Amino acid sequence: MKHNAFKISVCKPSFFSGFLNKKTNRPAPLMTKTALCKKRWEPSNRNVRRSLDETVELLVRTALSHAAAGADMVAPSDMMDGRVGAIREALDAAGFDQTGIMSYAAKFASAFYGPFRDAAESPPQFGDRSSYQMDYANAEEALREVALDIEEGADIVMVKPALPYLDILWRVRERFGKPTAVYHVSGEYAMVKAAAEKGIVEERAAVLEIMTALKRAGADIIVTYWARELTQWLAA
Repeated sequence: MKHNAFKISVCKPSFFSGFLNKKTNRPAPLMTKTALCKKRWEPSNRNVRRSLDETVELLVRTALSHAAAGADMVAPSDMMDGRVGAIREALDAAGFDQTGIMSYAAKFASAFYGPFRDAAESPPQFGDRSSYQMDYANAEEALREVALDIEEGADIVMVKPALPYLDILWRVRERFGKPTAVYHVSGEYAMVKAAAEKGIVEERAAVLEIMTALKRAGADIIVTYWARELTQWLAA
């Protein structure tokens, strides 16, 4: 998040209410991603500094707007220091003490985000995001970040991406005993899709094997682009 993008206003709760109506008979809790990845900045201004305080402030406002619209849980995905505590404090103060937080606690700077970033038109305009996403070689940093988010009030912690980080997923679940999510991201999905289209693997079998591995490694929640297909495959 850059200074000149901070001026973009947060949507009012009414914008989301059509999607997040508390009166709806829901089969499952609704979670919303609290993120600023669609905010753009001018690539020519390469010396602009990210302001942590202003970014966290905007994340808090975004989380509050989602909670007011009816979200059962908000999921900050930004990796900004202190944002879980700030969101928790603001939600409680506004009367949303029952709104949970699923923190993207161990989010690595990964090559596997490409398809999503292209679809969302949100790739970095210059440089990369390694200054605030984690070094994929540093397991201890991941555990420290998870511990901090739990201390600040995260109800669920997430590891992202999935398959290259099964060791992290296992260590997080074993060490902290908190509900643990894992995000099987767009690049991981695209690899299997491409292999299936070329006849290299059978898609259903490959997906079931991958999801079983994530569950076996400790995932209580799996975020995946195969969610609809899995409900059918697992029910068969």
